[in-house]
Amino acid sequence: MPLLSAAQSTLVIVDFQARLMPAIHDGARILANARRLADAAGMLSVPILMTEQNPAGLGNTVAELSGAGPVIAKMSFDACAESAFLDALAGDGDLVLCGCETHVCLGQSALALLEHKRRVVVVQDAVGSRLPESKDVALRRMERHGAEIVTTEMVLFEWLRSATHPRFREVLKLVKQDGL
Repeated sequence: MPLLSAAQSTLVIVDFQARLMPAIHDGARILANARRLADAAGMLSVPILMTEQNPAGLGNTVAELSGAGPVIAKMSFDACAESAFLDALAGDGDLVLCGCETHVCLGQSALALLEHKRRVVVVQDAVGSRLPESKDVALRRMERHGAEIVTTEMVLFEWLRSATHPRFREVLKLVKQDGL
């Protein structure tokens, strides 16, 4: 598989919601990595699309990610069931996914995107579930069906491609925050 390209990627941030995050195992670390991805995407002109599952029940996106990109509200666990979501992802670029819960909304959305013949890249240190084993099983399942599993740092450096990139030092600061 080719390396990720900032020019050919969209960052998809799935359901980082206020009432859900306290229940997510290692939630602070996962959220910090999602913030790094969103910040780098902003620096490198990578489009961002966000989802919220049943916002009336789970609340809106957490403050740390609020405003990072347009938000699609959904009731279906699979974001692809919302036509607005698929319309917003028109084209054939790579989809870099982070979010919650790995084994429910993120997993179902990733598998559906694969069915739509999209390249799906799941950032394993920026996805979470209430239970670690649920996350682990979901990552293995997505990988078996064609999703690539990467880390936040892999995404950031592939988007940059070189230490000569004009935004290299800014992105490097993101990497060094809180010992990524």
